[in-house]
Amino acid sequence: MRWIARGLVTAALAFGVIIPGSAPTASAATELITNGAFTTSTANWWGNNVPISVDAGQLKAAVPGATTNPWDALVGQKVPAFPIVQGHKYILAFDARASAARTVRTTVQLNTAPHTDTLGKSFAVGTKTQRFAFGFTGKFDTTQAELTFQLGGLAGGAYTFWLDNVSLIDLHGTPAGNPVSQTNGFHVDPLSNPKEWVRLNPNDTRATTINNALASKPMARWVGGWVPNVADAVQQYVGPANAAGKLPVLVAYNIPGRDACGGHSSGGAGNVAAYKEWIQTFAAAIGTRPALVVVEPDSIGDIGCIKTEEERTFRYEMLDFALQTFKEFAPNTWTYADATNKGWGYDIKLPELSNRLKLAGVAKAHGLAVNVSNYYFTNESVAFANDLNTHLATPKPFIVDTSRNGNGPGNEPVDPWCNPRGRKLGPVAQQGGGAEMLLWVKVPGDSDGVCNASTEPAGKFDPKLATMLING
Repeated sequence: MRWIARGLVTAALAFGVIIPGSAPTASAATELITNGAFTTSTANWWGNNVPISVDAGQLKAAVPGATTNPWDALVGQKVPAFPIVQGHKYILAFDARASAARTVRTTVQLNTAPHTDTLGKSFAVGTKTQRFAFGFTGKFDTTQAELTFQLGGLAGGAYTFWLDNVSLIDLHGTPAGNPVSQTNGFHVDPLSNPKEWVRLNPNDTRATTINNALASKPMARWVGGWVPNVADAVQQYVGPANAAGKLPVLVAYNIPGRDACGGHSSGGAGNVAAYKEWIQTFAAAIGTRPALVVVEPDSIGDIGCIKTEEERTFRYEMLDFALQTFKEFAPNTWTYADATNKGWGYDIKLPELSNRLKLAGVAKAHGLAVNVSNYYFTNESVAFANDLNTHLATPKPFIVDTSRNGNGPGNEPVDPWCNPRGRKLGPVAQQGGGAEMLLWVKVPGDSDGVCNASTEPAGKFDPKLATMLING
């Protein structure tokens, strides 16, 4: 419904949430790759029909043309061989580019015949370095596994392939960590829609005000199908946050049939399988770094607008899968399940809403997200979340989206949730406020669609809306 492109103390103690302090960082996962950074050499790596060398701290592979099969030209690591354990969770991540666009394949497989793989993924590489990440589950037990990048069998002639920062980690035994205690404050998105607007409009009389009031504040990065490489998009946001010791807040917004009720933000992944692969890549791209993820705003509320029982069943299946996947592949991430807002939630009725959350796997989430992209006052949202918690088998901590709730809800006669006039910024990102955290989940100034106070499409930054929110 409100499509957003990338562009606590009392409550916490009540729910057993760890307050930031001296809690230890979760144990590191086991790294299986040797010399994945190629700082000085290509030691432990080999090329099959492909000369390899070090080029500015990267592995450079000169791939010949006219090969028949993908494995006729490959680079990889099989000495030392590494173990794969059936049922363990793994993340393979790396940076890659090529002299020309190609689609190549990576595998984790037995290093002797029959070379059975436990991971086999094709990926599109271009002339710009991108991050790739794949999460997978071990299919068999072996002590003799290898990693390959199969570069042959392609039309277009010879090309050059560069590889860097290769990591293959075994997550088994990595405990779930507290992302808040591992960081010091919230990450400010340097590429948020407000920040980009300020950069592109430095001479606009509103630029300084928008920069100071909006662009310099922490807010969530929304990630969906509009980004061509979800792993790279997540890396570009989480990487700098992690380097600075700050906590990134992300929103996963790509479920099929998205915005079934409102329609302004319709879209999402093409089918269930595509969504599951997308979510697994999202989680793998975060990996063991600390993060917060709000999972699929509107996805619980608009179930009533989904036409068939089969589609509703698929919706619950995908949400459950998403929450489980983040637990498995992003152990230092706290997820927050969509729990609608005061107006929507009470309209649905709390017993029904709690049942929807149960079917969506809420037990696997760290907490609930309320008021996302809406306008209800913080105290109203806290009261609503506490009421909802009385209907859940196990009460959950919760966050409140305060990005636009400074003046409460609007009174527009049509679509009052869609760019209502006279709204105002709410409290900036912080712990407490009656919730576990208050966060700017919606990007302030981003339009909800062509309605009421904005003529911009959903997800487009509108300086008029931004100024309205600043001035109230």
